Amino acid sequence: MKRLLPLLLLGVSTFSLAQDKPNIVLLVADDLGYGELGCQGNEEIPTPHIDSIAENGVRFTQGYVTAPFCSASRAGLMTGRYQTRFGYEFNPIGAKNEEPNAGLPLGEQTIADILVDSGYVTGLFGKWHLGGTAKFNPIRRGFDEFFGFLHEGHYFVPPPYEGVTTWLRRKVLPGGGEGLWISQDKKLLYSTHMGRTEPDYDADNPIYRDGQPVVEPSYFTDAITRESVSFIQRHSDKPFFLYVPYNAVHSPLQAADAYMERFTHIEDIQRRIFAAMLANMDDSVGAILDTLRQERLEENTLVFFLSDNGGPTRELTSSNLPLRDGKGSVYEGGNRVPFLAQWKGELPAGQVYEQPVLSLDIFATAAALSGAVLDDRKRYDGVNLIPYLKNEDASAPHESIFWRIGPRSAIRVGDWKLLQNARRARDATWELYNLAEDIGETNDLAATHPEKRSELLAAWEALNAQMIDPVWTP
Repeated sequence: MKRLLPLLLLGVSTFSLAQDKPNIVLLVADDLGYGELGCQGNEEIPTPHIDSIAENGVRFTQGYVTAPFCSASRAGLMTGRYQTRFGYEFNPIGAKNEEPNAGLPLGEQTIADILVDSGYVTGLFGKWHLGGTAKFNPIRRGFDEFFGFLHEGHYFVPPPYEGVTTWLRRKVLPGGGEGLWISQDKKLLYSTHMGRTEPDYDADNPIYRDGQPVVEPSYFTDAITRESVSFIQRHSDKPFFLYVPYNAVHSPLQAADAYMERFTHIEDIQRRIFAAMLANMDDSVGAILDTLRQERLEENTLVFFLSDNGGPTRELTSSNLPLRDGKGSVYEGGNRVPFLAQWKGELPAGQVYEQPVLSLDIFATAAALSGAVLDDRKRYDGVNLIPYLKNEDASAPHESIFWRIGPRSAIRVGDWKLLQNARRARDATWELYNLAEDIGETNDLAATHPEKRSELLAAWEALNAQMIDPVWTP
């Protein structure tokens, strides 16, 4: 008994320390527009479960990501650093996902890396898009469990797409011509409105369980729900990090029959499919939140929800209102996203936080709460949000926010934003906006406020000097 007692005491001590580390759940929607949640003002598509995160916690009105498209945004999210610090600037798609350097550099620590080393169990269920070859697999990047795919997108069910309505882009309709083609059973639609054909998302892009490909018959949002719920239930007795990067509402537009029936009142079939996909994802979030409640983990779990970038309106119908433009753009609609957080008993419920925050802050917050040891040779760009949300720090979390994606660049300092949104470097023109007065970026003040333009340009150039050239270009 004497020999057993120290071991028993050690077990109690270890369990007590573990309980001091909150669980962290990170829910990421794909291509969800700023204006598409109920808590963001959308009255057309109910999202009660996602909205409950805002009701029970914090809604950030000025939450930003570091790039206006999937992969580069996720590189920043996973590392807590501007991805341009390590040359990750662009968005590999299709076969380019498997090029040798098209992935999160191996020298960068992920949020999963630091949390595993801090005593957490880690799981990722959904989309990765940070490298499509073996060396970039999430299992090699700090995650204990992985169920999902490696490229930019995936069909939600395997062919022949049973139990869903599918809307696909085509350059030319079957049989020729332009417009909209609808099958006799109205379950498959082709549209030429984008002028190009739907990418081959599933080519060389299987669904994996850890490192092995598997066949998944369920609608993929439902499969993500199943795996996430199981992860929580299996690890409820230890600190865990659950990362749920949905592929909804990213194309292809593909919605389950049961959810299509909820939105028969929406006449625009493209919009109806989008609504059904969003409602399905909302129910998935609800199941994850319910599991936290059932396992009595709500008061020891910090939950974040955000989108990886703004919505592509023509492709998905996704609205970024009242912001300008959307995915791919450095106007507000490309980088300002729905951003919510909940930690019952720790963060005030129903709080609306109006200072700019950044996706990189999630890494910094997780590091602070877990006691993680960070690489002191690297510069991190996020901040721990908890003191700000508890009203312990009244200052702004960020003096400036920086963007660079090829010839598209921007900086925000206070209420002022300087940007150039050119497709080609030779077309670049710096524009200046006061976001406090002009959230829609309609009134370019560069000509009337040359001093402010010069001030922000100097600030952008100073930050840009800290970044490196891209290690991979498309």
